[in-house]
Amino acid sequence: MLLIAALAVPVGLLGACAAWVLLKLIGLITNLVFYQRVATELVAPGAGDHSPFLIIGAPVAGGLIVGLMARYGSEKIRGHGMPEAIESILLGGSKIQPRVAVLKPTSSAVAIGTGGPFGAEGPIIMTGGALGSLLAQFLQLTADERKTLLVAGSAAGMAATFNTPFAAIVLAVELLLFEWRPRSFIPVVAAVTVATLLRHVILGTGPLFPSTGDFHMSAAAWVLCAVTGVVSGLLAVVATTLVYASEDLFRKLPVHWMWWPAIGGVIIGIGGLFVPQALGVGYDVIGAELDGSIGLGLVVGILVVKTLIWSLSLGSGTSGGVLAPMFMIGGALGALEAQIFPDVGPGFWALVALAGVVGGVMRSPITGVVFAAELTHRFDALLPLVIGATAAYAVSVLTLKRSVLTEKIARRGFHVSREYDVDPLEILFVGEVMNSTIVTFAHDITVDDASATVSGNDPATRSDRRQMLYPVVDGQDNLVGVVTSGMLETAAYRGESDELLSELAVAPIVTHPEETLRSAAMSMTEHEVTKMPVVDRERPQRVLGIVTLPMLLAGRQKDLDEARTTERVLRIRVVRPRWLGGPDGSKSGGGDAGGGDAGGGGGGDRAAGAAMGAGSSD
Repeated sequence: MLLIAALAVPVGLLGACAAWVLLKLIGLITNLVFYQRVATELVAPGAGDHSPFLIIGAPVAGGLIVGLMARYGSEKIRGHGMPEAIESILLGGSKIQPRVAVLKPTSSAVAIGTGGPFGAEGPIIMTGGALGSLLAQFLQLTADERKTLLVAGSAAGMAATFNTPFAAIVLAVELLLFEWRPRSFIPVVAAVTVATLLRHVILGTGPLFPSTGDFHMSAAAWVLCAVTGVVSGLLAVVATTLVYASEDLFRKLPVHWMWWPAIGGVIIGIGGLFVPQALGVGYDVIGAELDGSIGLGLVVGILVVKTLIWSLSLGSGTSGGVLAPMFMIGGALGALEAQIFPDVGPGFWALVALAGVVGGVMRSPITGVVFAAELTHRFDALLPLVIGATAAYAVSVLTLKRSVLTEKIARRGFHVSREYDVDPLEILFVGEVMNSTIVTFAHDITVDDASATVSGNDPATRSDRRQMLYPVVDGQDNLVGVVTSGMLETAAYRGESDELLSELAVAPIVTHPEETLRSAAMSMTEHEVTKMPVVDRERPQRVLGIVTLPMLLAGRQKDLDEARTTERVLRIRVVRPRWLGGPDGSKSGGGDAGGGDAGGGGGGDRAAGAAMGAGSSD
């Protein structure tokens, strides 16, 4: 852990530098294409008065360049980066080609700089991840350690791009690590910390979208946070469906996929003719949505046009991210809701809807909450953000089988699960499932005698034929080895029936009763066995039983029972005190409404009191 954390420090520095280069490259291309000047600051492509030919031609030209780079450079640069990073982690041993580290940011800068309605975060995830993976590939590391450095680079680039260190860490945990362990979490935090500190030097320390003013919550506002989340979730479902519907349509085109980004550029250009502000990253529009200064006409235009051109063009396989578009689309939805919802504060509904759309599209509600809070430094809105993002997440999981991040991987024939729970094999011990009634053989008997015992008609041994693995013990019942039924059959077939078991037995792979079933399963996997003797840890020669592979399913069965078996644990029992009398109003000296015969006199009173106590306890 400490070694990988130390290696994550330079990865964090490289990730921050990559983010800076990408942002400057996007600014350079945008200025060159739309304003015909050499400058690197981020500007909006639609802020000026441009020719319609430029608005349509620039995205088409950018798409053509991206298509050429993908075909003759690396197909890995296609898409928005996160599915590619996930696929590399889960299926590729966290190995990313060196060319991807150069081609991905370049192609994304071209796509965004020529008007593509995408974000820089997906490309920087892939680029930062590539840098971490490349460093790891030069060292003698495991696949898990390469994964940690890959994710460290991705999270570092994300933190440096948005100045959101905590959100980058949460995104790494929710989306990329596929585990929650110190060995990976601590290096990721180290990389993000270093990248954020460097970002403060080269890009500044303030929030990307500063927001001011107080929020005044009411009872109606709290309820409407959930409503906003539901609507955001529905919008997320629509956007995700459009992305893959678009991808399906592009697959049916009778042209090579190299030309698809250029065709997607036509869609972008047409949308830009109607709403030029929908082009590019759109940080200026997002800022206007979050400070409440955006006009209603632009809100509607962004909500409709940005959603369409982003989702339809992304399906073409061009290079660009999803977060910034989701920020803009979610902010537009919230700004529209602000026209009818009660006034809570400037940009409040845009902020809640932004978190909701991110949580719904990416199936990462915590990431959506933290991103929204860190982008604006509105930590006073955490609870409304949690409500909105969680409601959107619920809508997404109830209506879509997969998210925009995993659908692409599933379409390539792989399965990705993002639901985690405690491994049930971790909560049961070997001693709880082992078979302690076993057959053992003395070391000085022959193969023939052992075979006869196993295959004989003795009821005591007949039921244990499925044991298959037999401990061999000496005169003091100390374990000296093991034989299997297969070994006995082979020895008999070879004419070695007179051989002693002490000569045939092999050294066993053992486990202990206090070991977890997961530990036992790991040992079986490592040594390629399906059965192991269970021995006393204090007296390793003492055999306590045998554990087999099917017995490990006991943990899974327990987990299944807890998920499916229903039961009523507590019941309410009404006990009628004796002094109230029976159901007909008469007083009785014996019995009570609890149904028991409490006896007469004082004994009855005491029994009734006891019954009442039991009833209240229940």
